Formats: sequence, C-alpha cells, structure tokens
Amino acid sequence: MPQTRRQIRALLAGAGLRPLKRYGQNFLIDGNLISRLVEAAGVTDRDVVLEVGVGTGSLTEMLLERAGHVVGVEIDRGLHALVAGLLGHHPRLSLLHRDVLVSKHRLAAEVLEELQRRRDELGGRIMLVANLPYQVATPLIVDLLLDHADVGPLCFTVQAEVADRFTAEPGGRDYGPIAVYARLLTVVRRIARLGPESFWPAPRVDSAMLRMERHPGGRPPEEVLQALVRLVQGCFGQRRKQMRTVLQRLLGKEALARLESAGMLDMSARPERIGVEGWLALARWVAGQSAGGM
Repeated sequence: MPQTRRQIRALLAGAGLRPLKRYGQNFLIDGNLISRLVEAAGVTDRDVVLEVGVGTGSLTEMLLERAGHVVGVEIDRGLHALVAGLLGHHPRLSLLHRDVLVSKHRLAAEVLEELQRRRDELGGRIMLVANLPYQVATPLIVDLLLDHADVGPLCFTVQAEVADRFTAEPGGRDYGPIAVYARLLTVVRRIARLGPESFWPAPRVDSAMLRMERHPGGRPPEEVLQALVRLVQGCFGQRRKQMRTVLQRLLGKEALARLESAGMLDMSARPERIGVEGWLALARWVAGQSAGGM
C-alpha cells in the first residue's frame, strides 16, 4: 500500500530528515493517484522503469510489484539512505544516489547504462514513471524526447503550468519549443489534475499527470530533428518578431529568399502561430538545403 502522510512524516522524523525546497520535495500521498499513474504506464514484468526522485519509496514499492526492474535515482543523500534501508535488499531495484542530469540537461551516463543493461536482460521496454521534482522535470523530459527514442512511454506528474506548456496549442501563450517537441514526437494525454492536497508538504500550485506515448508514425531523420531544434529554439527566442526577421538571422538572406520563393510558410506570422507540421516542413527544407550545400 502507498505510504500515507503520517507514515511519510514518521519515516522522515525517524531518519532526522525534512522535506527540502531546493530539491522540490513534495511527496505524493494520494494512494489512488499513485495507482493511477502506474496503471496509466501499463508496467509489465519485462519493463525497466526509471523513477526520478524516489522520495521515501512509496511509488517505488508499487512499481516493484509489477516491473521487471526499477532504476531509482535520488539526489538527496538522506532520502537515498532511507530508501536503501527500506528497499535496498530488493533484487529488482537499482538505487542510484546522484543527479539524474549532467550539466542540468543531459541524462547521466551511469543512469543510461543501468537502464540499458537491465533492458538487455529483460527484453522489454524502458519507461519513465515518476513524481518529478519540479526543477528537473522540463530538461529531463526534453532530453528523453529528443535524445532517447527508446525510452517510452513517459508517465509523470509535474506542476500544472509545466503540463500546460507540453500540451499547448499553436497560438497560445504557453506554446513554445517543448510543445513542438512533445506534439511532434509523442501522443500526449492528460491523466489527472492534482490539487495541492494530494501532496505533502502541499505546494502552492496545482499539478498534473501526463502520459506521453512515442508517436506511432516514428520520428524524423536525425538531420531533420537537429534542424528543427535549431529553428525552434532560435525563433522562439524572438517570439514577438515575424518569422521573416528571425529566419533571416538564422539562415541568411540568400536562403531566406529561396525559402520565400518556395511559399511554404507565412513569413509575416510569429513563431507561436506556426503549427508542428509547419515547423517540420521548415526543418526538412533546411536539412535538404544543408545537404545540398546551403
């Protein structure tokens, strides 16, 4: 059974610990929502699950009931020691004490190697199932989407405003690079909205539970994806300017003239008005021009 707020407080007090704001420690205490997260992921006994921010091990225990192996990553030394004492003996748990990201944006090699080793043993999927600490949520998900196509589905809780940016429609203020990546590479589904009372300590904002399934149509070729990332980041860095202005800076006058003559894009539009198919078409064009010596 998932741990209650009383049990979590007792575990922390017994270890001389308290929730740390700098690590975004808000423990999910609603057992029904923890179960819902695991159910939405569809974990099986052949799957390797990455859990980031194991906390006191409440979700970890439920994952171990179903998964072939769980790779839990915890940056907090005290919580790592606590969970090691509770679950460290489990043969299907690898508990790593470290930051899951290197340089705040790339999945740590130690984590990736353990995931791949365990997947090779089991032959199933690698997936993410986690109540994500807010500081790590966006860079981790973006890195998994762009650079780790073999990881999926991704099922996680994040602050509601972060979820809004992953699910935003073109034209809205939340629409930006992460919405483009999520829509291009996955099918995104909201599982639940979580109020502050679902956590302890209670945050001051609502949260959301998302499921991202890798897009059934696959992903673009690597050169196209790289062009898309460069374009999206460059253009949304000047999101109030027209596409003509930002593309001239990114591509140069000659390439811009050829692009305009191709007529594939409304050059007077601002970046937030360009849908995913428009960004993909633009990236394909740029990648093709580069291959031809743009």
